[in-house]
Amino acid sequence: MAPLLSMSGITKSFPGVRALDGVDLGVEAGEVHCLLGQNGAGKSTLIKVLSGAHQPDAGRIVWQGREVRLSTPLRAMRLGVATIYQELDLVEHVSVAENVFLGHEVATRGIVRPRATRERAAALLDRLGHPEIDPATPVRELPAAAAQIVSMARALSHDTRLIVMDEPSAALDPDETANLFRVVARLTSEGVAVVYISHRLEEIRRIGDRVSVLKDGRVAARDLPAATTPTADLVTLMTGQAARQPFPPRAPLPPQAPASGSDPAPLDPDAGSAEPVLRAEGLAREGEFAPLDLELRPGEIVGLAGLVGSGRSEILETLYGARRPTAGRVLVDGAPLRPGSIRAAVRAGIGLAPEERKSQALFLLESVVRNVTVSALPRFSRGGWLDSRGERAAAAEHTRELALSPDDPERPVRTLSGGNQQKAVLARWLLRGCRVLLLDEPTRGVDVGARAELYAVIRRLADSGVCVLLVSSDLPEVLGLADRVLVLREGRVVHTAPARRLDERRVLDLVMEGSASC
Repeated sequence: MAPLLSMSGITKSFPGVRALDGVDLGVEAGEVHCLLGQNGAGKSTLIKVLSGAHQPDAGRIVWQGREVRLSTPLRAMRLGVATIYQELDLVEHVSVAENVFLGHEVATRGIVRPRATRERAAALLDRLGHPEIDPATPVRELPAAAAQIVSMARALSHDTRLIVMDEPSAALDPDETANLFRVVARLTSEGVAVVYISHRLEEIRRIGDRVSVLKDGRVAARDLPAATTPTADLVTLMTGQAARQPFPPRAPLPPQAPASGSDPAPLDPDAGSAEPVLRAEGLAREGEFAPLDLELRPGEIVGLAGLVGSGRSEILETLYGARRPTAGRVLVDGAPLRPGSIRAAVRAGIGLAPEERKSQALFLLESVVRNVTVSALPRFSRGGWLDSRGERAAAAEHTRELALSPDDPERPVRTLSGGNQQKAVLARWLLRGCRVLLLDEPTRGVDVGARAELYAVIRRLADSGVCVLLVSSDLPEVLGLADRVLVLREGRVVHTAPARRLDERRVLDLVMEGSASC
C-alpha cells in the first residue's frame, strides 16, 4: 500500500544558505514518524514546506498516491495536513470552541452558531480523551497541557490525516507528557499519522515507530526503528560526533565552616561555602508558593524540581524582583533587597534567563551586541554618546568566551539557533558581572549538541564562583547539573537533598504524592 505522504528530493534555499538539499521523507497512516536533527539541520524548513508556508525549489510531494502542490497553509489544511508549532498559535482572549473552529466557523447562512460550535468542540475534545476541558473557557485560563489539546482539537476539526507536532512536550511536566502520549496513541489507532519533532531523545523510544535524522539540510538516516536504535547512534547521526557525557565534572566546592549555634540545622556537607551570597527568608507569594528559606553559596548549583505550576518559575521571578513577595525577604551579602525591584536585584548581581527567552529576554530584531550590552549601557556612555566600539569589543569578548556561533556580534539575534540565543542571554549577565544566575528551562528548544555546550558553560560559571539556581522540567538535567535539589509540590518545598542521593523515580514520587519522610 502506498504511503500516506511521500516527499522526495525536496530542496529549499534562502539567500546565502541551502536549508534543504534533496530531502526524502515518507510517512505511513497510523504511525508516529520522529524527525530529529540539531537546530539548523532543516527540520523547521521541511515542516514549513509540508504545511504550505514555504514553497520548495525542487522536489515532489505525493499525498495519498497523488502528486500535489501545497501552495498555502490553507491548501495543506484542506488536504488533511495540520501543523502544531511549539509556540501555539491560539487566540488567548476567545473561547476554546472559537479557537477550535477559527477560520471555518460553524454557521448557517453566514450566521455563526455558538451552541453548535461548543457541541462540536466538546465532541472533538472527548475524542481526544479530554471531556473535562470546557469549550466555553477562554484559552488564556488554560494550563499549557490543556492548550496543547485544544490545538490538536483544532487540527482534527479539519478532518486531518497527518498532524505535525513541533516540540509538543517542551512546556509539559512528566505527567502531562504521558497524557500527551496517550492522546497520540489514540489518534494513531484511528489511522491518523503523526510527524513528531523533539530534542528529548528519551521520548522517541517511548512514542515513535520510525525515525529520520536531518543534518545540515540533508538526510543523515531514514526510517530507523525507534524502539531499537541506540540513543548514542542518533546523537552521532545528528552531530557527526560520537556521543559524549552531557554533564561535565565539577570542581570541588569550597569547604564549609562549622555550623554555629544560630543555625537552625547542621549545614549540608554538599552545600559549599558557609557564607551564602543570596539568602531568602520566609519568602512567599500568596496563591503561588508557600514560605521558603533558601541559601545559594559561591560556586553552587541548586536545582528546583517540580511539576509545571508548582511555583518554580514564580520563585525565580520573585528573587529577581519581577514579582513582589507577600511575605519574607531576599538578602544579598547580608543586605536586604528592595522587594519587587528588578533594578535593585540587578545592581546586587542577580541575573535571570527566563523560560520564554524570545519574548522575555531578547530583542529579536537587534544585533547580538545590543542584546548582550543592554543591561550595562551606562558603562559605554561617554558624555551622552554611546561608545559603539567599546560596546562591540565587550560583547565580542563574552560571546567568544561562551563559543557563540557564528562569531558575528553584528548578526541579528533572531537568526541564531536556540542554543546560541541562550548563550547571548548568558553573555549579558557575564558582562554585567552577575554573581547569582537564575536559569528557567535553560535548554528548552535546544538540540542535543547545543545542550552539552550549555551544560559546560553553566558548569564553568559555577566553577568561577557564580551561584546558580536552576529550574528545568527535564529531571536528568536537574540531577546531572545540580549539587543540591529542592523538590516542590503545590508551592511547597517537600524535600531537600544532595542531587547524588536522588534519582528520577524518587523525585517523581515526591512531586506527585509527597512522602512521609519529608
